[in-house]
Amino acid sequence: MRLVTVCLVLILVCSLKVFASPDAAATLHALFAEDWEFRLSEDPMLATSVGDHRANDRLASVTVADLTRRAEHDREMLRRLAAIDRASLTSVDRVSFDVFAWDLRNSIEMFDRGQWRCSLTGDWGYHMGFAQLPTEVPLATVRDYENYIARLRDFPRYNREQIALLAEGLRTGFSLPRIVLDGYDETIRAHVVDDPSTSVFARPFDAFPSAISDADRSRLRAAGLSAIREAVVPAYRELLGFWTEKYVPAARTTTGARDMPDGKAYYAYCVRRYTTLDVTPEEVHKTGLAEVARIRAEMDAVIRKTGFSGDYAAFLNFLRTDPRFRPKSGDELMREAAYIVKRMDGALPQLFGKLPRVPYGVRPVPMDLAPKFTAGRYVEPATDGSRAGFYWVNTYRPETRTMYTLEALSLHEAVPGHHLQVALQRELPGLPPFRRQVSIDAYSEGWALYAERLGLEAGFYSDPYSNFGRLTYEMWRACRLVVDTGLHNEGWTRQQAMDYLAANTALSLHEVRTETDRYISWPGQALAYKTGEIRIRKLRERAEKELGARFDIRSFHDAILETGPVPLSILDERIEEYIRERRRP
Repeated sequence: MRLVTVCLVLILVCSLKVFASPDAAATLHALFAEDWEFRLSEDPMLATSVGDHRANDRLASVTVADLTRRAEHDREMLRRLAAIDRASLTSVDRVSFDVFAWDLRNSIEMFDRGQWRCSLTGDWGYHMGFAQLPTEVPLATVRDYENYIARLRDFPRYNREQIALLAEGLRTGFSLPRIVLDGYDETIRAHVVDDPSTSVFARPFDAFPSAISDADRSRLRAAGLSAIREAVVPAYRELLGFWTEKYVPAARTTTGARDMPDGKAYYAYCVRRYTTLDVTPEEVHKTGLAEVARIRAEMDAVIRKTGFSGDYAAFLNFLRTDPRFRPKSGDELMREAAYIVKRMDGALPQLFGKLPRVPYGVRPVPMDLAPKFTAGRYVEPATDGSRAGFYWVNTYRPETRTMYTLEALSLHEAVPGHHLQVALQRELPGLPPFRRQVSIDAYSEGWALYAERLGLEAGFYSDPYSNFGRLTYEMWRACRLVVDTGLHNEGWTRQQAMDYLAANTALSLHEVRTETDRYISWPGQALAYKTGEIRIRKLRERAEKELGARFDIRSFHDAILETGPVPLSILDERIEEYIRERRRP
């Protein structure tokens, strides 16, 4: 009798376990849906980008009270997530569970550490993002234009809320360092125009869709120019006054994150956040030094192949000063960049089994951003398919740009780098919406740096100078591990960081300055690239070794990309699973 009872209990327990998975999965996805709806309601621009047009006439509210309420929401989501039985989920749902938890924890810690007090970096800010509004919203109907104009009218309120956050940063010693602010005012001043028709915000009123009548065109243009004159320009003027009269004079005179209140702990958090690993600044610094030494040996070998008779420093000076390595114009730079990525388009089927449907284009960096901007950047497509992705090439002062690094830059920003990865992420089937939007730099930037090296397997870098350019880009990312930790943990000065970059990479001196300022103003982010790339290369080496003849480069790349952005520890688990699957007969 006792044996029968025990058996019945075991049967009941097993039955409950069988049915636990659907219940846990349903609860998990209901939580995802609830959180996604909250995110869309709190961030109207995100909602617009994913095709939810309920708040197309609004901008987000960013008061401290709003930020606090969002952080409390995240804490509640994390508490409810912890109550779900993760072990009873499918492998796909477990990944979503883990990514969601990682994202929530980072969001909470970022708020608790007060990063909201300084949302700017050396080359980006909310005022620059708002200037992209004409290209980021639908403009096909009269209602679309009315929503666009309403957002222009809402900018003064949004701007004042952002200024209040920056002012709190000044009050508490959490600001950008003054040393990186030279010329930053130009990114604001560009939008303080006397004639509203010359504003970037007036471009949608220069040409209308054919479906909009002449009467509506006249009315909308008048309303739009009025909004620019009465709302947008005064808001940028207010920001400019705050910037020049209050922010810059009161910005901290120190350089490193460690010099801010609780700065050592804050930087340690930045290191964990951007590497997604439990590593210390000291460990990252040591890894960087080792990578710099390894890559330097490869660079020396390439120099010998060119026949150059001088030393390493002389070769760098030769690259920086010989006019053959400089574009004659911004147009030449754009044409060559477009040619490079088109060549790579044709090589992609050799390296990938799955390719995205969403296309991309090549555009110059907008001139209002270009002076303080990096050499290139990728701009993501709209999730609803209404806008392609774009590879931005910085044509400002073309004489400061280097042609020998253009292949590496183009493969990083477009294909097989950021565009390929992001476009595939947006098309992943069966995932909750947040997984198609989440950004994890160690994964995405690590992939893009890995993609630069893939050019070797696709016939690029045939010229030794271009191959040296590839290596100098890899060296640049290795130097970031040294320089970022040097600046924010070791007490380096700005000049020390610039000297280190100039001595070890072939970046132009203009890029050395802009990149150093970027690292100073964005602690930890620069660590993501090399950290992620090292991990992906190690995973490939492991797969090649363990699979032998069964290793297939196309399926390996598909396995990396089909997860979408994930912390590196989760990527490790996915590739372990991939190796087991490929071993099966």
